[in-house]
Amino acid sequence: MSRSLRIVERAVYLGPSIYAHEPVIRLDLDPGDLREWLSGRLGPDFAEALLAALPGLATHGDFAQHLRAGDGLPLSEVLQHMALAVQAMAGEDVRFGATLLGEDAPPGLDRVVYAYTQREEGLAAGELALRLLTSLLPAPLRGDAAPDDGWSWDTARVDYILYAQRRALGPSTAALVAAAQARGIPWLRLDTHSLIQFGHGRYQQRIQATLTGRTPHLAVELASDKEATNHLLAGLGLPVPQQRLVTTLEGAVRAARALGGPVVTKPYNGNHGRGISIDLSTPEEIAAGFEAAREHARSVIVETYIAGDDHRLLVVDGALIAATRRTPGHVVGDGMADIAELVDRVNADPRRGIGHEKVLTHLELDEQADAMLERVGYGHFSVPAAGEVVYLRATANLSTGGTATDVTDLIHPDNRDMAVRAVRAIGLDVAGVDFISPDIARSHREVGGAICEVNAAPGLRMHVAPSEGRPRDAAGPVLDMLFPPGTPSRVPIAALTGTNGKTTTVRMLAHIAKMAGHVPGMTSTDGVYIDGQRTVEGDMTGPLAARMVLGDPQIDIALLETARGGLLRAGLGVPEVDVGAVLNVAADHLGARGVDTLAQLARVKRIVVEVARDCAVLNADDALVLRMSAYTQARNVCYVTTNPAHALVRAHIRAGGRACALEDGVNGQMITLYDKGAHLPLLWTHLIPATLEGRATHNVSNAMFAAAMAFALGLRLEAIRQGLRTFDTTFFQSPGRLNLFEEHPFKVLMDYAHNAHAAATMTDLARRMDVDGRRIVVLSAPGDRRDTDIDAVARAVAGQFDHYILRRDDALRGRGDDEVPQRLARALRAAGVDAEAIELIPDEQQAVDAALRMGRPGDLVLIFADQLSRTWKQITKFRAEGSAAPSPVQRTTHAQDDEGTPDALPEGVVQDARGLVFRRETD
Repeated sequence: MSRSLRIVERAVYLGPSIYAHEPVIRLDLDPGDLREWLSGRLGPDFAEALLAALPGLATHGDFAQHLRAGDGLPLSEVLQHMALAVQAMAGEDVRFGATLLGEDAPPGLDRVVYAYTQREEGLAAGELALRLLTSLLPAPLRGDAAPDDGWSWDTARVDYILYAQRRALGPSTAALVAAAQARGIPWLRLDTHSLIQFGHGRYQQRIQATLTGRTPHLAVELASDKEATNHLLAGLGLPVPQQRLVTTLEGAVRAARALGGPVVTKPYNGNHGRGISIDLSTPEEIAAGFEAAREHARSVIVETYIAGDDHRLLVVDGALIAATRRTPGHVVGDGMADIAELVDRVNADPRRGIGHEKVLTHLELDEQADAMLERVGYGHFSVPAAGEVVYLRATANLSTGGTATDVTDLIHPDNRDMAVRAVRAIGLDVAGVDFISPDIARSHREVGGAICEVNAAPGLRMHVAPSEGRPRDAAGPVLDMLFPPGTPSRVPIAALTGTNGKTTTVRMLAHIAKMAGHVPGMTSTDGVYIDGQRTVEGDMTGPLAARMVLGDPQIDIALLETARGGLLRAGLGVPEVDVGAVLNVAADHLGARGVDTLAQLARVKRIVVEVARDCAVLNADDALVLRMSAYTQARNVCYVTTNPAHALVRAHIRAGGRACALEDGVNGQMITLYDKGAHLPLLWTHLIPATLEGRATHNVSNAMFAAAMAFALGLRLEAIRQGLRTFDTTFFQSPGRLNLFEEHPFKVLMDYAHNAHAAATMTDLARRMDVDGRRIVVLSAPGDRRDTDIDAVARAVAGQFDHYILRRDDALRGRGDDEVPQRLARALRAAGVDAEAIELIPDEQQAVDAALRMGRPGDLVLIFADQLSRTWKQITKFRAEGSAAPSPVQRTTHAQDDEGTPDALPEGVVQDARGLVFRRETD
């Protein structure tokens, strides 16, 4: 059996990625035996059948022409266009797509990328497109992917539209989102329904459909209580029908008799027109109406029937925004066609679709329609007279096939004021007033009419897309109420990436922001931090963590460490950032997820620069990063360099550009900012604790990036200085990054370095430190790195230490128990390290213990750690045989347990907010 086209891998990108700056889905396709079958070879019937099934493809530029022409298009490219058209069929506005073939795709596969609006809907679109494509192939080519017997495109199309609509934003929510986007207000979907957050952090406002976070709960309850609403409005002199609340059929009949004339029955707390029956006179009609209402509520309201047209009056923030006349679903006879045929004609209107798919909804000949027909003595095959209007619904809701006509410009001022007074009386900020009137253009005082209901969470569909008349911006006033012009909706966002230094830099930046009086939200490799407190533990450098920070109602600035893995797996978590920084690009994780070269890795990390709005902060000393300046649309580019003679940076500064440079002076090296011709000396590097008096050159670089980003975010220079002067590398403030412990007779330096570049940096620091004795290193490399990467780690430290203890991580990641230390040993020996200086202890805890026991006064033990809390605890609690417990002294961090909770401090010892431990002086 032949192998047909099939999907072998899927990926969903939540934000900017290497494929697009909008959310996209990626499908990796195995073309099977169809690789050489272009669309032209399948004959004209294939193209015509495809265009008939998905007419929207005709709008895809010259796609239809290429589909039919000569050889035609690869079937993977056809599928990409189909996935977009399937989503558009359900009402989604998605346009971007790309097909990668040959060298641009994984070996033996084709790669298809297309935009989506809702995740599940987008994935289902790709599946359905593949099934439709397969069904249109000649039978011999369908192979193992032939659709099941009885599969029907017409049925599958309807099923997909209904499936999509259950997951898509409703019309009202979608209108509010569109209004927010038009105003530049960011938004996040918080559930699978209609709960939306507009704005970021402390500026956020939430809505659910048209209920807002400011809508009083009591007002919603009151609006839901139709009897209480009626009494309240009547007490204010507003026109309302007379009502009775009943719980039995006998009570309903008595209430109708007491009210006199036709009545309406409706559920006590119903909505969307469900269970409402109108113009009831006979006991039989009242009984049917009562039972219909009881399906939705235990109590039923019986009220006087008010003749006239049904109007929905939308009031937002104390002002009438739109007025719409609603007409129940109906057909108009021509004297020849029967009811069923007339319904088909109505549904043939291209404006009608399934559910909320289009402006209007299909009419259905269901039980409700049958009941309406029965009242006038008609059935499905009755033929109404020419011009006769036959109603199929008792209420005018658009969702049941009704139509809407805008009458905003016609409404009489008295009716306008009446609606506003009613909504104020209930206390709603957004409300829909259902008003029956024979003529909306005339005052209710003159022609009568009545308010039937005041609705919380009114639908906006009838106003933004009426069947007739002028569409109204019903959503805009809601957004203007939540975010009055001039008020903020965004928090500043900075994203930084790079191979090494990300975590330290983002921690420095968060500390600076806090010193400046902000409440920062930070993502990093060890968790999400809100105002300095870790709220979620784990590697949180992907898009979900970014959204977690932006959704927190406390934060007023977002600082996002962004890792390669998250960008490749799901994209960036935000569509744009204010400041985007790339620290460096070095070999790490190469050979994973299709990234095999440094140039490809740079392409991934460049994403944060591409979406930066205000400033791109770039390492001018890294050629791969320097080239990224050509890909940013940011208003400013800030170069960071430790080379004061950098020719390009000098030219950039002289042209008024922004830079952060390291300059030599009599007192050492000064971090200096340049901007628009201004020369701004910031801080001597030896005054920054994290640099170990300037010896830790990598932290000098990290401090420069933190300063440049803080300056780009508009933070005060004094706050930047204070932040850098009070940020150190204690385990409390920067776990796993340059943690120095000096309470033993020897020094212990712990770091998370896990690639050759980071290992070389820490080795350079170890050589710069004053060491009277030996230098000992505990070394490892992650098991999921390539053999060449593990060898490079060994070469980075070779010849620089007196003794090497080689271990593995707890997680083997596909390697054997001692495979990594054995490989490191071979690489060290190949680099000239004496075999006598190499010791293999695979277990991390045993390796660390051996290194600590080896330490003698004056030695330096450098530990490349994996399990940070455990290893730091092991270091701080280590006691050499026969030694007494050391006394706490200045400049050390107290031990923490595996959960990060400090152990009890000895009597007389105190710890400050930075994690520094001091002995309290006593008399």
